This record gives sequence, structure tokens and C-alpha cells, in this order.
Amino acid sequence: MSIIQYLEDEQNNNLPLSSNLFSKLQEDILTGKLEDGEKLTEIKICNQYGVSRTPVREALRQLEADGLIMTIPNRGAFVKALTEQDIHDIYVLRSQGEVTAVRWAIERITEKEMSELDETFAFMEFYTMKNDIPKMLNINIAFHQIIYHATHNRMMLQQLSAYQLYLRHCNPSNYYAPNYLRDVLAEHRDIYDAFGDGDPEAGAAAMKRHMENSAKRKFK
Repeated sequence: MSIIQYLEDEQNNNLPLSSNLFSKLQEDILTGKLEDGEKLTEIKICNQYGVSRTPVREALRQLEADGLIMTIPNRGAFVKALTEQDIHDIYVLRSQGEVTAVRWAIERITEKEMSELDETFAFMEFYTMKNDIPKMLNINIAFHQIIYHATHNRMMLQQLSAYQLYLRHCNPSNYYAPNYLRDVLAEHRDIYDAFGDGDPEAGAAAMKRHMENSAKRKFK
């Protein structure tokens, strides 16, 4: 997807809530709005989110498949929040996947996808200059999404997108160092340049450095 389309999707609140119920419940669990061990009933969700029972049943089924709720026979469904160890493990798995993904993406990227990456990196430079952290965070997500799509491997896309979403909502940063945007831009420039050079190994090395630095920033 293009960066413009991605940002428009981020700001689109016109879809009926029933279409996004799973995503909303997922976000509320990951951010702690729905607390660990909290009981979720169909009636409670219907009242709280303003939806009918039909999408609630499907959303609960998806949440259980994702391991975010636990259904106990004769008792009901309960929130199963991620632990600190879960979050750390997800980051390790994502880091490993990102390195493989960038290798595959450099080998497989299409002209259209490369054009989207060019556009996205230009936006990263622009919003770094503007010191706009919220915009940069969204564009950062889009940059990695383009890489996932460029692998042309649907399992890689699905798994890394899930890891990205989980880490985005779990324990988000409230403090950004003065050089945060410039550091992140420099790391992404190294990744971007590897695409221009058609060098999968340079891309993998740059991504590995980026993920290691991201871990230091997130888990300091």
C-alpha cells in the first residue's frame, strides 16, 4: 500500500464498529484497557461497544485463537494479557523475522513496491525535519509493511504484521530522546540504501542493527 493510503486508513473512523470489533477488543486488551483476568460476556461487550451479538461471537473466537482470552467451561471468557516475558519474546521473534524479511524483499521487490518505498522514505525524511514524532511512528510502520509485502510470502506478512501490532500497543514509549528521529531515520536510510543497491546481506545487517537499537530504546 502507498503511504498516503496507509495514513488515510489510520485516520478512517467511518467504518461501522461491528467491522472493527475484533481489532478494537484486541487493542483494548493489549493496552490494558481491558485488564488481565477480566470477564468478557456477550452482553457486556454489546453494551460497551454498541454492537449486536453476532460480531461479538466472531470476535471472541478470533481473540481466543490469538491467545488473548481464555474460555473456561461453565465460567466464560476471561482476558489473558501479555506478560513482560511474552512481550520480550515477541520482540526477539520479530527481530529474527525482520532480518529474513528484508533479505527476501530485496530479492523479490517489484518496481511498484520500490516506488512505494521511495515515497515512504521521502516522508520519513520530511517528518524528521518537522520533528513530528506521531507522523513518523505511523510512517515507520508503513515502511516495514512495504518490506513485509515485498517478501511475497503471505505467512511472513501475517506473522510480522501481528508482531508489529502487538508491540505497537504493548508498553508504548512515553519518552523519546532528543536524537530519536534522526537516529531512526539513519537506521532506515541504511536499510533503504540496501534496496537501492540490491544487496540483501547489507539489508539484513542494517535491519539487525535497527532491531537491536530499537530493543535498547524500548527496553531500557
